[in-house]
Amino acid sequence: MAGYLAGRVFQAILALWFIATLVFALSRAAGDPAELFTANLAAPEAEEMMRERLGLDQPLYRQYVIYMGQLLQGDLGTSARSNVTVAQILRERMPATFSLALSAIAIAIIFSIPLGVLSAIYRDSPIDWIAKVVAFLGQSMPSFWLGLMLILLFAVILGWVSPAGKGGISSYLLPGFTLGWAAMAGIVRLMRSSMLDVLDSDYVTMARAKGLPEIMVMSKHALRNALIPVITYASLIFGAFMNGSVVIESVFAWPGIGRVALNSVLGRDFPVVQGVVIVFGAFFIIINLIVDILYAVIDPRIKYSR
Repeated sequence: MAGYLAGRVFQAILALWFIATLVFALSRAAGDPAELFTANLAAPEAEEMMRERLGLDQPLYRQYVIYMGQLLQGDLGTSARSNVTVAQILRERMPATFSLALSAIAIAIIFSIPLGVLSAIYRDSPIDWIAKVVAFLGQSMPSFWLGLMLILLFAVILGWVSPAGKGGISSYLLPGFTLGWAAMAGIVRLMRSSMLDVLDSDYVTMARAKGLPEIMVMSKHALRNALIPVITYASLIFGAFMNGSVVIESVFAWPGIGRVALNSVLGRDFPVVQGVVIVFGAFFIIINLIVDILYAVIDPRIKYSR
């Protein structure tokens, strides 16, 4: 296990280095940022000052060395437009994005896993029909329309929650459910299909032949094995939520990182774009490592060796 973890950590470092190098190359391939940040009629001196400020007056290899050295020190650079450090922007926006992503994936898992399990156990029953309807609506209903309808019903008509903004726990209900709705549909379908495959396996039949209680057969033998693909899918969805949902943040006026990233791309603010991509790339790598470890915890048949 230790050898496997050491190898995975080394792979994670290589992947992070590749992401940082790719971001460095693509951000400079989009054009000269100094020309974008200065007016068309500005004096050449203004453009040279902006190029010096961004470090673009150095040779490309020198820029890369400085860039990687700053990353190793945790320095993600400074926004070329707002003159605010990228680390400060992430510190201000990331908590809202992380808390919303966590609430969305929690809502999706709480509703979808029991519904998917019951749908597989009681196939072709009304519960199975409800699960299929939830999956169909979740993958076909636009998130912005669902968010607006939830605001109209629960905030405007009933007045139970605030329509927008980040506040107490109640402020997470509408955006969390809206963001987790599509994920809920995918998890229900995956949980149902995975559970059906496990229920038809030989070891479940053997467990029932031994006379074990049905609840033990479902929880210990069937559910644990059926959760493996669901955990993989849910972890990827959680990572996607951490990128920030521009639509959800716009509908609910949520102070997350999604709109900041979009505005940075549109404004060619490449220090912010670099910082956001690198942080979220590192987050995805960490999630994949945690999921690999959870595989061995959930299914004892999975053993890792060097």
